[in-house]
Amino acid sequence: MLDIKHHGAVQGVTGSCHELFVDGDNSVLVDCGLFQGAETSGTGADSNRLEIEFDVSAVRALVVTHVHIDHVGRLPYLLAAGFDGPIYCSQPSAALLPLVIEDALKVGVTRNASIIEACLARLAAQLVPLEYKQWGSIPLTTEASSVQVRLCRAGHILGSAYVTFRVKGDAICRPEGATHKQYHDVVFSGDLGAPYSPLLPAPQSPYRADQLILESTYGDRNHENRATRRQRLQHSLEHALKDSGTVLIPAFSIGRTQELLYELEHIIHQNKQKAVSRTRSGASLRWEDIDIIIDSPLASRFTRVYRSLEPYWDAEAKRRVKAGRHPLSFEQVTTIDDHDTHLQTVSYLQRQTRPAIVIAASGMCAGGRIVNYLKALLGDERNDVLFVGYQAAGTPGRDILRYHDKTNGYVMFDGERYPIHAKVQQISGYSAHAGQRDLLNFIKGMRVRPGKVHLVHGDDHAKQTLKGMIEQVHPTCDVIVP
Repeated sequence: MLDIKHHGAVQGVTGSCHELFVDGDNSVLVDCGLFQGAETSGTGADSNRLEIEFDVSAVRALVVTHVHIDHVGRLPYLLAAGFDGPIYCSQPSAALLPLVIEDALKVGVTRNASIIEACLARLAAQLVPLEYKQWGSIPLTTEASSVQVRLCRAGHILGSAYVTFRVKGDAICRPEGATHKQYHDVVFSGDLGAPYSPLLPAPQSPYRADQLILESTYGDRNHENRATRRQRLQHSLEHALKDSGTVLIPAFSIGRTQELLYELEHIIHQNKQKAVSRTRSGASLRWEDIDIIIDSPLASRFTRVYRSLEPYWDAEAKRRVKAGRHPLSFEQVTTIDDHDTHLQTVSYLQRQTRPAIVIAASGMCAGGRIVNYLKALLGDERNDVLFVGYQAAGTPGRDILRYHDKTNGYVMFDGERYPIHAKVQQISGYSAHAGQRDLLNFIKGMRVRPGKVHLVHGDDHAKQTLKGMIEQVHPTCDVIVP
C-alpha cells in the first residue's frame, strides 16, 4: 500500500525531504534538504542538528528535484547514514550538485580536503543523471511492484524538475472489485517556478497525477508579471542609486544571482545612456557606468556552469546570445573570489561615494559574505537593502524586513546589535517560486487531475489559504495538510 512520510518542509519552507513507500521494505526519497532559520523537522531537528533522524534501511533511491541547499543540504549525512542507492537528478543538476555539496561540506562540516574528496567521489559513483521526460527504473527488492521515475522541467532554477513516479503492481490501491487500474502516478512538485522566469522555460503540467505533493510557499498570494517586476527592479535601483549609496541584494548563489544578472544586463542594454546617479563632484553617472559586484566564489562557479548549460536555456535567452549579447557575463560585472579582496571591497564601499550594486550570498542573510556588507553598511542611510526572495522566520533577513521601519530598529549578527538606517525594499515578484495562481494552474492543466493533494513547503497561512482555493476549484479533491 502506497504511503508518504514527510521528513521536512511541513512546518515551514525549508528542509524538504519526503519518502514514498511502495511497501514496508521499499521506499524512494525525494530531496534531503537543510533546515534554515527557526524551522525544524517533525522531531525537532533544527539547522544545528543535521543527522538523519529517520530509518533509511528501506530507501532504494534518492531523487533530487533541484540543488538548492534546503533540498540537498543533508545529502552528505544521508550517505553517512548508510544510503548507497542511486541518486537521480536532471542533467543540469548533475553538473551543479557537486559544487553545492562541496560548499556545504566546507561551510558546515569540514575543510579537510581528503574527506571532501571522498564524499564527492561517493556522490559521483551514485549519481544517475536523467534527461527530461525520459523514464528511469527504481530498483526494488520486491517483484510484486515496480516504480518508474520521470523528471520534467519545473522552471525554478536551472536543472529543477518535478517528479512523476509511476507505480505498478500490488502497491496500487484499487477500488473494490476493480481490476482495470494498471498504474498510479504520484507527482512531487519540488519547487515550481513562476512563468516567464529569466533563462528558464515555464513548467508544463503533467498529463495526469493520481496523487500530488505540492509546494505552497506562495499559496496565499500572486506575483507581478515579469515586465512589471523588471520595471520595479529598475525603479527600485534608480531610487536607491540616486544618492550615490550602495545597493545590497542578498541572493542565493545559484538561481537568483544568475536571474538578477540576466535582468540587469537587459536593463543596462535598454538604458545605457540614461543618467542614474551623480558623483560627489556632480558628474552624471549613466547605467553603463554603474559597478555591479558579485561577491561569492560559489556564485561565480555556478554562473560559469550556467553558461556551459546554454542548451537548457529558454528561447529568449538563446536569441540574446545569438544577437551577440552576454546575459551572464557583461563588462559592468566585477567578480570577487578571495576573502582579502572581499574585506577590502567592504571597507572601500563603507568609505566611497560612488554608487554600486552588490549581489552576495546568502539569500536570507543567515551567513555568507552578505553579512559583512550588512554590518558595515546598514547604519548608513545612503544605502539600500533590496530583497528579491522569500525570508524565512528566524533569519536575519526576516528581521531586517520586520524592524527596518521601527524606531531604533536593529538586527542581530554574531550576538551584536546593528542599527538599521539604510532603506529596505522588497520585490516579492522576483521570487523563483510559483504564485497562488500558478499553483492552481499547475493542477488545472492536468487532463487527469489528482484525487489527493498534499500541501508542503509553506507557512501555515499559505497552506490553509491554498487548501481552501483548491477545494473551491476542485471540490472532489482531498486536500491534506500534513
